[in-house]
Amino acid sequence: MKRKVLLIYTGGTIGMEKDYETGSLRAFDFGNIFEKMPEMKLMECEVFVHPFAEPLDSSDMGPEEWKIIAHYIHKNYDQYDGFLVLHGTDTMSYTASALSFMLKGLKKPVILTGSQLPIGDLRTDAKENLLTSLYYASLYENDKAVIQEVAIYFEYKLLRGNRTLKYSAEYFDAYASPNYPILGQSGVHLNIVKDNLHRCDPSVEFHVDDHISEDILFWRIFPGMHLSHFKEIPKMKVLILQVFGSGTIFSSEKTQQTLEEIRNNGTEIVVVSQCISGGISFGKYENSNIFSRIGAISGKDMTAETAITKAMHLVGNPKYSGSFADNFSKSLCGEITD
Repeated sequence: MKRKVLLIYTGGTIGMEKDYETGSLRAFDFGNIFEKMPEMKLMECEVFVHPFAEPLDSSDMGPEEWKIIAHYIHKNYDQYDGFLVLHGTDTMSYTASALSFMLKGLKKPVILTGSQLPIGDLRTDAKENLLTSLYYASLYENDKAVIQEVAIYFEYKLLRGNRTLKYSAEYFDAYASPNYPILGQSGVHLNIVKDNLHRCDPSVEFHVDDHISEDILFWRIFPGMHLSHFKEIPKMKVLILQVFGSGTIFSSEKTQQTLEEIRNNGTEIVVVSQCISGGISFGKYENSNIFSRIGAISGKDMTAETAITKAMHLVGNPKYSGSFADNFSKSLCGEITD
């Protein structure tokens, strides 16, 4: 029996084609994807297509669209063996991270992919990304899905979704997972590194927790900036500071006073690194101790995209017991190295 994969097309470059008379890119009807790519009919899985009514640029993808995707997967969870989400590349890591927190008890593959060039381009990377993603989304052993998490497939690599970031706007190899090894790699053979795969608590039934708060602010620290500007910002529930190296900031009495005022105003402060690889280590340098003194939360080796979406999911979420700090510090679905 062929496995069934539901392909959810949200928009992005992968669904574009070039009008060679005008030179402009235009969206094509993804319902006709089998005409555009007849090789899809030769695959060992059945593919069913559900396009968004209006394809969206990835810059327009946000919390409402995450909820639409999550609930559509939930609605069709029992009818399909795997799910493939086609998405624009610029915010794909945000969507993958958000979905990893929203899809509780996930025991089937949810793969996201896209492309750097339109599917109608002669040199496109779209076809390989799409076809191999379908293989991963339909990969089963002993009647169980091999992949049971949200992942991104791009340019021959399968990566944990909440560990990724887009690091190149130019190269086909556009995504990196700097703090976690790859889940699989395609070549002559379709490889999976089983020891790297995530498994949720088997006792948890699949369900969606779509709580997302937008009362989050992300700020990159830079030399010479005036932290006093923070006082002019309306109160937020979580302030994520992207700081230097393993967790340092310019240390002064004024810095500490400003951050303490923010904390005393009821705002949680999360600290993540500006470095692509590595993570936060309070106490490694003297200039990181300020965060321990004010009760800031270490983002450890989370990407900025994951820290943001995790904070959005946790803050004010009634389904979690315990404090925001305790829950944020836990690895919920493989987003932190323990």
